[in-house]
Formats: sequence, structure tokens, C-alpha cells
Amino acid sequence: MKTADTLNEIAAALSAIADGVRLRMLRVLEAEELAVGEIAQVVQLPQSTVSRRLKLLADHGWVQRRAVGTATLYRCVSDDLPPELRGVWAQVREAAGRGDEFDADTRRLRTVIADRRPGSAAFFGRVGAQWDDVSRELFGERYVGEAVASLLPSGMVVVDVGCGTGVFASMFAPIAARVIGIDREPTMLEAARSRLGEASNIELMLGEAESLPLDSKSADLVVLGLVLHHIESPQAALREAVRVLKPDGRVLVVDMQPHSREEFRLEMGHRWLGIGASQLREWCGAVGLRLAGHRPLPSSPDARGPEVFAATAVRPT
Repeated sequence: MKTADTLNEIAAALSAIADGVRLRMLRVLEAEELAVGEIAQVVQLPQSTVSRRLKLLADHGWVQRRAVGTATLYRCVSDDLPPELRGVWAQVREAAGRGDEFDADTRRLRTVIADRRPGSAAFFGRVGAQWDDVSRELFGERYVGEAVASLLPSGMVVVDVGCGTGVFASMFAPIAARVIGIDREPTMLEAARSRLGEASNIELMLGEAESLPLDSKSADLVVLGLVLHHIESPQAALREAVRVLKPDGRVLVVDMQPHSREEFRLEMGHRWLGIGASQLREWCGAVGLRLAGHRPLPSSPDARGPEVFAATAVRPT
């Protein structure tokens, strides 16, 4: 009977980690002791959902709890696991290997840990938060983006493809000679018009990414900001970007890294679940662009969407 009880306990413990999210949480907690809110930021789920999953893991011996003041911290120490689970966890961890979600969790974990600043650093962090409020009151929201954009050459013609509400167009307008925002949705162009006002160097047009209403070799920079994942043939959009670029012109691509959120196809019409660096390089090469840079952008712990990258490609002379 004792053997049967042990087998039932092992089966229940295995059931507790037979879930992708709980497995991700266990991997994170093996790397670092975290509070519930921190775990929620890493795995991008509500705290209530994380708490329920943590209770199940704790009830079956996968994680240990430790009270620190009013907070409860959780940790998975493989050496402290019950003997019957220790070998199982080693096997499960090895079989799970690595993947895009595990890598993204690791990057978000680094951000969460970096936000823990004890002593004087915490004091300056609080002052910094207050200064942000003062800064916004004195200088507004836009000056940082415009300061960064000013590093680009002045006098550029910038084409913002799939401009949406004009986020990128508003950043380039102060330093560009001309900004052309193009979108296939009239409602988006109306929202962009509301954001951008009546700036004399901004023009908004109705058009498709695969067939831009522009002359060839008329632009210095083409921006594709969170656009390619909506397009059936991103290569066609990149080919059209090449057509309108001047020699030595550049394409800026900002998009999501590969992910597995199938619901994005149904809810938002995404054609691609993120775009990998090798895929983008292949598309660029096929249309005559040289991928000059590709890097993940820092993720906010509060963000709930997939991670984002920025890439630049050049049209050779």
C-alpha cells in the first residue's frame, strides 16, 4: 500500500508540471528566488493566475516558500527536492531543452533582477521616478525620441509604411525634410492626422505596403514598424521598399521576435508569429538589401506582448 501511495504522489507531482506555464515558472525559479509579482512579470501573466499555479507547485513539493517581511519568496532548488522528484526534474528539464519562450523568460528575468536596487541605489531610483514626473511637466513626452532621431542626417525623406496612428512619423518629423505616412486603413490615417496636426512636412497617403504610391528612388529611409507580420508576403513589401529607396537608402524594420501565440492570428489578423533574424536576412537578400544590424529591444516587465527587435538594412549603391 505504501508503494501505491508513493506512485500516486509521484503521478500527482508529474501532473503539476505537465503544463507549459508551470514548467516555465519552475525553470525561472530554479535560476532565481522571486516574489509572485516578479514571477508574473517574467511569464507575462496576471498575479492571480501565477499564485494559483504556484500553490499547485508548492503543494506537490516542486517549490519552497520563504517569508521575508510581508512578502513571500519562491524558489526551486533541485538538490532540496524530494528524492523521488529530483531525478524526474533532471529528466524533464533536459527533455524540455531551450526554446524561444524560455529564452524570453530569461531576458525578462534579467530585467526584473536589475530593477532590484538596494541601499542608495533604491533611493536614487525613487528620486528618478519623481524626476520623470517633473521632466514630463517641464519638457513633455516627446523630447527624448526627438533627441535620438536628431542623430540621423537632416533633410531626409522618410516613408513610414503602415504608419498607423503616426508614432514613427511623429518621431522623424522634427528632423526630416519630408515624412510620408502610408496606411491601407482610412481610420488609421485619421488617427495619425489627429496625432500629427498640420505639420507642413508631413503627408499622409492611402496605400498598400506591396504597392506604394511613390516614385522610384524617392526616399532616404523606409520604416516598417510592426507591419511585416501583417503581410502575406513580407518579401514583396521589402522589394517595394527597395524600389522607392535611393541608392544607399535604408530600411528600418521593427517587429516581433518569433513566438507561439496562435491567438494573434484570430484576434489581430497576424500572418506571421514573429520574424526571426535568419528569415529577415533571407528576405532582404532576395530583394537586394543588405541586413546591416539586428538586435532585440529591451523588454518592459509590464509588457504583455512578445519581445520586439529592431533591424536595419541598406540598399547598396
